[in-house]
Amino acid sequence: MAALTPDLGQARRLVVKVGSALLVGEDGLRGEWLQALCDDIAEARQRGTAVVLVSSGAIALGRKVLGLPAGALSLEQSQAAAAVGQIRLARAYEEALAPHGVKTAQLLLTLDDTMDRRRYLNSRATMQTLLGLGVVPIVNENDTVATDEIRYGDNDRLAAQIAVTCGADQLLLLSDVDGLYTANPKTDPTAVHLPVVEQLTPEIEAMGGDPVSGLSKGGMKTKLMAARTAVAGGCAMAIAEGFVLNPLAAVAAGAQVTWFLPDTDPQAARKRWIAAMKPKGEIRIDEGAARALSLGKSLLPAGVRQVEGEFGRGEPVVILDLNGNRLGCGLTRYASGEAREIAGHRSDEITEILGYPGRAALIHRDDMVM
Repeated sequence: MAALTPDLGQARRLVVKVGSALLVGEDGLRGEWLQALCDDIAEARQRGTAVVLVSSGAIALGRKVLGLPAGALSLEQSQAAAAVGQIRLARAYEEALAPHGVKTAQLLLTLDDTMDRRRYLNSRATMQTLLGLGVVPIVNENDTVATDEIRYGDNDRLAAQIAVTCGADQLLLLSDVDGLYTANPKTDPTAVHLPVVEQLTPEIEAMGGDPVSGLSKGGMKTKLMAARTAVAGGCAMAIAEGFVLNPLAAVAAGAQVTWFLPDTDPQAARKRWIAAMKPKGEIRIDEGAARALSLGKSLLPAGVRQVEGEFGRGEPVVILDLNGNRLGCGLTRYASGEAREIAGHRSDEITEILGYPGRAALIHRDDMVM
């Protein structure tokens, strides 16, 4: 029985990656295409889908403004072009979405920002807040400061990491190809398009090729790497040809794409990840807090009676009752020293105790496995 492919129109949270070749042409920004894409995004939001954009194009825009020559740029030239292009890229999206009443925000990230736990937690919290406020985040790699050691190097993998970070259930890579083939269709007439990939086997991964565009850095290999990250996080991923106007509408209407299917959903994948982590400490809670957790509530400081071990913000801890029975585990929103200070206190007392505003929950229910 053939696997059911996801319905883009039913996405709860959608990440869309836009390649440079789609956004920037020989004459600069492809304004008509960008406006059509933003029309699609506005329509998706009206259906109740939260949207995050991961957009290339800053360096391509900036080099045209600066009049830099064709061909490879030095690191310094690339960073200068990015600095010039990023502001224009953000403004272009802002102006295209504004008529729909959609607000935008710009997030510039590097590999370090998603590898370092504190930076990861901060970026995740910021993105969740923006989406909760109805904003469309525009994400790009921070090329103005990134060096080879801290780069993703392509926005395909960045988009997959963003999808996992924000708990997206669907990721759409808009590119210059309409999916995965058994071989390069530009050179092999026997190449067969694969509409669905249920498992990323070594045979599937061997089908990756090299970049074919002069503007884009990511080839099929990076897209398959992105797919592995996305599906591991419970997010379905599609590769779609994006040069058509209204590319999201085209995919929703049945355009040829390749879907990579996860074996779970984002929330279940996150819970499984948390459950597999080695605890760094213990939190003992009273009966009232235990009852609240059994009803699906977050753990508030007021219900905490004892904090054991040394741990940092975002690290895993075991949750125990006063008799030492294990109730679950979760990622704490406070370091161990802070947790000891606020234990037993109401959430509205946190600011006075710590000297700065804190989060109401010690462990949020989304970061907890019972």
